[in-house]
Amino acid sequence: MKVATLASGSPDGEMVCLSGDLTQMWPAGPASLQGYLDGGVTGKPDVYGPFLAERCLSPLPRAYQFLDGSAYVNHVELVRQARGAQMPQSFWTDPLMYQGGSDSFLAPTDPIVGDPEWGIDFEGEVAVITGPVRMGADREEALTAIRFVMLCNDVSLRNLIPAELGKGFGFVQSKPSCAFSPVAVTPDDLPGWRDGRLHGTLRVDLNGAPFGRLQSGQDVTFDFGTLIAHAAKTRNLAAGTIVGSGTVSNKLDGGPGKTVAAGGAGYACIAEQRMIETIQQGAPRTPFMQPGDRVQIWMEDETGQSIFGMIDQTVQALA
Repeated sequence: MKVATLASGSPDGEMVCLSGDLTQMWPAGPASLQGYLDGGVTGKPDVYGPFLAERCLSPLPRAYQFLDGSAYVNHVELVRQARGAQMPQSFWTDPLMYQGGSDSFLAPTDPIVGDPEWGIDFEGEVAVITGPVRMGADREEALTAIRFVMLCNDVSLRNLIPAELGKGFGFVQSKPSCAFSPVAVTPDDLPGWRDGRLHGTLRVDLNGAPFGRLQSGQDVTFDFGTLIAHAAKTRNLAAGTIVGSGTVSNKLDGGPGKTVAAGGAGYACIAEQRMIETIQQGAPRTPFMQPGDRVQIWMEDETGQSIFGMIDQTVQALA
């Protein structure tokens, strides 16, 4: 099943079901995706209409919880290496995870509003929406709780992060509202979903040029079952919890990746390219996003059909 949420005047929007090629939609029955996750039943496809992608909000415009993890530890390793810090060995066995704001997500085509001095960056990720998860659930039980898979742009304000982390109390200002793909898909309708991972090419364009062509099923240290079980160790998770993978990151021959232009898979965020520039050249060269810059994030199936629709956002200067 493929679903989307249309703007409707309600904070939670109107849930619709979609045809496999994302061209048609029909009323889903529950007023919202959260209503469906709480036990609603989808309607029958008896009233078709064209899919209005331009009306889409994020599948869950707001959620009880957004937890972002560190599935791709290669990204974390590069962060530490670029600043000359030793990475604790536990990072390979115990996931990093932070709790992001979830009261208002951006729509897939909403602008990213901010001050360029903040170091505006995108992060292409895979994310899942869960049903209820009991405290203490193991990996296998956690995997059965995954209801939908989608993509995420976890917007990051890089120049605000060091001071926040230096306080020892986590992200707040440096992690503003993020956006999700317009379409969320059940795992059983995703041929690339295996072993708690999404196997496919995550496509990221910056200002119309390929920035990332990453294999989302490779270099995964922690699958989604492991991430969800980690989050549920000491508490129950409500239906409608969103868990993100963290920045998708690929190695190249066991070492740092290369840009798409240089024959590599590229990157899912600007920060990773800057880290590799720092490691290899002594200083970063690629600037963070400026007003007018545009990022597009999507994934296609083997026929070239978009699976989740497109996140398509442009930076807008803070008034």
